[in-house]
Parts: sequence; structure tokens; C-alpha cells
Amino acid sequence: MSRPASVTDLGRRARDAARVLATASTGLKNDALLAAAEHLEAHTAAIREANAADLAAAEADGMGAGPLDRLRLTDARLAAMAAGLRQVAGLPDPVGEVIDGWRRPNGLEISRVRVPLGVVAIIYENRPNVTSDAAGICLKSGNAAILRGSGTALRSNLAVAAALREGFAAAGLPEDCLVLVDDPSHESAVGVMQLTEYVDCLIPRGGPALIQSIRDNATVPVIIDGDGNCHVVVDAAADLDRAAAIVMNAKTQRTSVCNAAESLVVHAAIADEFLPRIAADLQSAGVRLVGDAAARAIVGSIEPATEEDFGREFLDLEMSVAIAPDLGAAIDHVNRHGSGHTEAIVTADLDAARRFTREVDAAAVIVNASTRFTDGEEFGFGAEIGISTQKLHARGPMGPRELTTYKYVVWGDGHVRT
Repeated sequence: MSRPASVTDLGRRARDAARVLATASTGLKNDALLAAAEHLEAHTAAIREANAADLAAAEADGMGAGPLDRLRLTDARLAAMAAGLRQVAGLPDPVGEVIDGWRRPNGLEISRVRVPLGVVAIIYENRPNVTSDAAGICLKSGNAAILRGSGTALRSNLAVAAALREGFAAAGLPEDCLVLVDDPSHESAVGVMQLTEYVDCLIPRGGPALIQSIRDNATVPVIIDGDGNCHVVVDAAADLDRAAAIVMNAKTQRTSVCNAAESLVVHAAIADEFLPRIAADLQSAGVRLVGDAAARAIVGSIEPATEEDFGREFLDLEMSVAIAPDLGAAIDHVNRHGSGHTEAIVTADLDAARRFTREVDAAAVIVNASTRFTDGEEFGFGAEIGISTQKLHARGPMGPRELTTYKYVVWGDGHVRT
């Protein structure tokens, strides 16, 4: 498959901008982020108009409620995007940080120093807020960004990107610190995946079809922003009022995002007391429950679950329910069906909490709090470029530091090796 010429041109432009950005001062980068936030706010009306056109077209094509919610830009969400850029501006600059250093017996001084990756490409679906979040995080970490969103959000993404580019230029940085692929074809996406001359790292943010396409086609280095089949485990020692509040928040506060809980695991010792209560609360909120035989024996309105249901990212008002005879079985269930994103336990037993955090394999493991807290802004990163569910080179919410690598700097004094 031949690569669209425009993708190659965008890569070249991004590489040129990255060379400028790599040596930009912290003050200049922060000025650019603040200017971008101002321009984003100044263009609110135009962005909302573009987003309304995207929403109307998506709804006419039969898009579901969850994806429509991810596509929608409200005044509050635009304000949050601008606030995220300002928060990123206030973060420490990772570029130039000396990670460690040492002096060799021969007098050589060696240090490891953080440097930008270079050009970061992001392919994402249906979430125009990612345009702002990704551009801001990339710029703070000294990276140029190549963004390729979905066709359903093209008008919105173009409007957001135009505002951000104006802000970057107003502060004195190249507009091409952010370049947006305006071709929504599959060929353009594959072109970005194979832009080895210019792209240093690719981060996909989307569903299983996008991830599979990345695995099939990408020739550039990739960090997978994976599915979020997140569990809440209610332990035998849980405070049940606290557990009910956490489960409800994790499932219903916003169902269409990757850190929403999709699976509930209840310890058998408290299942007869807790499950009818939480099932009634969830079903009153419109949540369809599917569960194993033990759960259905306690609450008859829970529908039968397939094995696939326990590993599914619903992104909707649906949730799987399982009963675990003990904590070990609950941990086994989580590790078997989880996606490596976020897993939570509600318990007053410190030993149980420590065991859960030690044995559960996930990017984030949470004790007595909602899964919804696995988020770049909630972690203090200002925003995030994605949540990595792999282990190299980044894991969990990826902020500015996660978009850097390092180089060794060696100082000598006429040293030669013998």
C-alpha cells in the first residue's frame, strides 16, 4: 500500500518543528501552552459549531449514546481542555532533568539526562479533547505531535487544532509543533503507522479494531493505550456503605471512558447482604447486570454472563458480576479477565489490601477509591496522552515525563582509552 504524499509531508514538517522544540526553553514552552489555552477559549463558538456538525452527522449515521458522549464538546469540556493546558504549563519541565550521575575511578563524569522522544504520533477515535490534551503534553515534553483522529470528529479536530496552532505561533514556536492529518482514510492511518523516517513513537487511542490494525501494520515503535476492563473487588472486610458509593461512581459517573468499572467481584462472605443492595442501586441507574450462577442465585434479575462478558469493555450501562469464595479467587478472576488498566479493592483489612496491590497485575491498583481516578489530571499530570496497559516503556497515565527518553552525557579531560 502506497503512503499518501500528504502524510510524508506532515512527517517532514513535524520533524523540522521537533528540532526547534527540543531546544526551546521552559519559559517559551509554557508561554505557548498558555497562549494555546487563550486561543482555544477565544475560538469556543467556532469549535462548538464544528462539533455540532460532527454530532449531527454521527447521530444520523446511528452512532450510539456512549460514542456520542465521547464526541461531544460542551462549554464545560472546552473549559476543562483550556484548564488542562494551563495545568500542563505549570508542571515541571522534564527535559534536561538529570536522572542520575556518577564519577568513574578514571575521572570520567557520566550522567543520564532526559530528552524528548522527537515526533510523537497519536491515532485516536472520536474524542476531540484528545487533540488538545495530546498537543499540550507533547509540547511540554519537547515533542512535535502528529495527530490523526477519526472521520467522525474531523471538523471538531480541525477547529481545535487551528486554535492551538495559532497559540503556539503567537508565542514564537512553529505552528507545526502540532500537525493534524485531515485525511480520514484507512490509507492515511496506515501511512502514519509506517512513517519510520519521522515518527519516533506512536500511541493509538481507540477500540480493538484500531489496536489490531496497529499490530498488523505499524513499523514505528508503539505504546499501546489499551482497553479498560476495570474491576472493583468488594472484600469480606469492606465497609458496605463505602463500597456501594465506590461501585456506583466507578460504573455510572461516566460510562464511556476506559477507567469506568466494567466488572464487579463480591466476596462470598458478604454477597448475600451486599449484592441485592448494589444490584438495586445499579439497576435503578439503568445498568444491565450479567453474572455467574452464584450471583444470579442471590439476585434473580441478573442475567446470565458468558465467559466473554467477564473480559468485555462495555463502555455503556452494563456490568459483569462474579462471586469469589475468597480473596485469592477474586485476584485470580481479576488477573484472568482484566486488561491491565485499573483494578480496585474496597476493604478495611490492611493485609488484604497489601496482598491485592502486590498480586494484581495492572498499570494502576487502587485501594478504597473509584477506578475513575486513573487519569492524568487526577494524578497531577495536567492531562494525559493516554493510559498505557503495556510495560515498556511507559505504564499507566502518560504525562510529560513518560514522553521523554534519556541520553548519556560523558565529560572527560583529555581521556583516551588504553
